[in-house]
Amino acid sequence: MIVLKHYTHELDELELGSGFFEGWPNPPSEEMHRRILKESYLALVAVDTETNQVVGFVNAISDGVLSAYIPLLEVLPVYRNQGIGANLVRTLLDELQDLYMIDLCCDQELQSYYVQLGMIKSYGMIYRNYRAQSGKSPSK
Repeated sequence: MIVLKHYTHELDELELGSGFFEGWPNPPSEEMHRRILKESYLALVAVDTETNQVVGFVNAISDGVLSAYIPLLEVLPVYRNQGIGANLVRTLLDELQDLYMIDLCCDQELQSYYVQLGMIKSYGMIYRNYRAQSGKSPSK
């Protein structure tokens, strides 16, 4: 059974499934992945209760007043096409409903997926520093 949970330090004992950040040349390490989840404004994880493993996640960063941005939605390949990603996004949007703007950037081929979840196509600009793709080291 798959259940959604807010990611907190109490979930650090859960295994992060292998296969997240598929296709990334410099994916975050497991340690960085956990930091992303812990330091987000809100992070939800999909947990397979039979394996006690995180099989999907979505996170939001926010000012907590007006706006939020959804940088990541990931579901392990073997768990895709089961509605887990859609459930994660819908739950996240519901929990952020008091904010005015919730933005997300994605590749053009993924836009129809997010339109089905109630989002609106938009145009934007991005900058990518691929040297930092695996994550910024914590300050000493």
